[in-house]
Amino acid sequence: MHLKKLLAAWLCVSLAVPPQAYAQANTVSGATASGASALVDTHAGAHVGAALPLAPDTPALVTGPLEDDADPAIPASVAQGVFGTYGGAQSLFSGKSGARSNTSVLSSTWMPQLPDLGDGSGGALTPQAERKVGERVMREIRRDPDYIGDWLVRDYLNSVAARLAAAASAQFIGGYRPDFDLFAIRDGQINAFSLPGGFIAVNSGLIVATETESELASVLGHEMGHVLQRHIARMLAQNERTSIVTLAGVLFGILAGVLARSGDLGSAIAMGSGAWSVDTQLRFSRAAEHEADRIGFRLLTGAGYDPYGMVAFFERLERASMGDAGVPAYARTHPLNTERIADMQDRARRTDYRQPHQASEYGFVRARVRVLQDRTHGDWMEEVSRMRSEIEDRTALNVAANWYGIAFAQTLLERYDDASASLEKSRAAFDAVEAADGSKTRSSPSLDVLAAEIALRAGRRDEAVQLAMAARKAWPASHAATDSVLRALIAAKRFKEAQTLARAQTVSEPLQPAWWQYLAQASMGIGDGLEQRRALAEKFALDGAWPSAIRQLKEARDMKSVGYYDLSTINARLHDFEARYKEELKEERDNS
Repeated sequence: MHLKKLLAAWLCVSLAVPPQAYAQANTVSGATASGASALVDTHAGAHVGAALPLAPDTPALVTGPLEDDADPAIPASVAQGVFGTYGGAQSLFSGKSGARSNTSVLSSTWMPQLPDLGDGSGGALTPQAERKVGERVMREIRRDPDYIGDWLVRDYLNSVAARLAAAASAQFIGGYRPDFDLFAIRDGQINAFSLPGGFIAVNSGLIVATETESELASVLGHEMGHVLQRHIARMLAQNERTSIVTLAGVLFGILAGVLARSGDLGSAIAMGSGAWSVDTQLRFSRAAEHEADRIGFRLLTGAGYDPYGMVAFFERLERASMGDAGVPAYARTHPLNTERIADMQDRARRTDYRQPHQASEYGFVRARVRVLQDRTHGDWMEEVSRMRSEIEDRTALNVAANWYGIAFAQTLLERYDDASASLEKSRAAFDAVEAADGSKTRSSPSLDVLAAEIALRAGRRDEAVQLAMAARKAWPASHAATDSVLRALIAAKRFKEAQTLARAQTVSEPLQPAWWQYLAQASMGIGDGLEQRRALAEKFALDGAWPSAIRQLKEARDMKSVGYYDLSTINARLHDFEARYKEELKEERDNS
């Protein structure tokens, strides 16, 4: 999978590049030392990375319990590593693959828990630098065939992240709060990882493996804990104290293990850096993992989720990994789960009980992801059979969600009448549960958007427009509903309406490539070549396709119909694109 190669390469570059490459001097007035957690949380739980000797004056990390009511003991730096322990039996590096082969939070001016990230040379990783790096990496991820750009999935993941981020803000946790952007990857393995700048990927296998929304939120909270505590920024700050020979050996070991899927990543690291270094890294990773667990737990409870969600998920992963053996103790798939589970159990027992409310979207999105992680007609047919069997055997976690998954799979199979019938069964089961709970909610974005999607695929375009507009009216904040309206309008050749809506979306969310794509399509439909080329230029720029973006602007500039005001705007944008393209070319040459 191209994505894993990309992440492996990015990891190596990140660890090798000295902090000055992304730094600003402390002497600059108002400089902010901040970083993001760029991590691949191996669901194997192996704490992978360069285990590096510390400078004599480096304080030891505290690995014992941290008191929530006191300022936690935060290490001044964390050695190179990849943090996380999601899973065991299905290790990203074990060759045992699984089932298948925006809300911003204002940063607080009060910044407790934040160690000095100075590296001794006046450098510090800045939020702007890491966001830039994250956006560059995201360009490549979006091109990967395993990237799931489904808006219903993205909307749901980001809604959970928004609740957790709000809890972080309310509790004054962390001083670095990026605009978290979560997305899913088509991969049956139980895993999640963070990129610089607040981008967090969640494997489809992880979503499917959870049984409650609180379990999923616990994993996302853990990931966000790494970001909020800037573990990778602190890790990079240690680079200048690192032996280049040791670092190079470890990096090559990690890269070889990722690309070859050798099945024994611990041995690969040991070959590059020695068993002592690996043992040292595990001790430092333990501190980072405990810290992320405890931050994640506070986010979980602060957002109103079940505090036992983290415990339940960790315990299931522990049971699933019992069969793993043959790996040295320092690089076992998840050597720290026992004490981490005990820590979370103790914290959950001391938390006041509150009945958690599980969002209905969780079940629908989980069922949708079960289908999305499959690729072929045969896979979809098997998924339909499994979901039916779960309903018949009364083992389905959520009957309405299972019928929804069946309807979605039947839509992909082009069995539209069957899909409509299954969707109605999903609505009936959902209504029954909501009525029993006394809820007035009798629908959801997933149900309404799928109804429009079925009509559109079946060729009932006017009906699709009507259903999509009703969905957007009911769920105005849903990107999925807006996307559904735009697709339906363009399919129905109602280009002027589509252009007006797409233009409004590009104004409110200019960094979303999809809105520019729709604007270009709608503009082409009504023969507005100028708007079409300008929209395509913005879309290509967001994709990092600078030559194509520049060409579109030049063609727009040379059109006879262009006016003085538009010409000035185009020239200014063209100058900006050319400068950014040259800058990226220079960065690539320097990095090479």
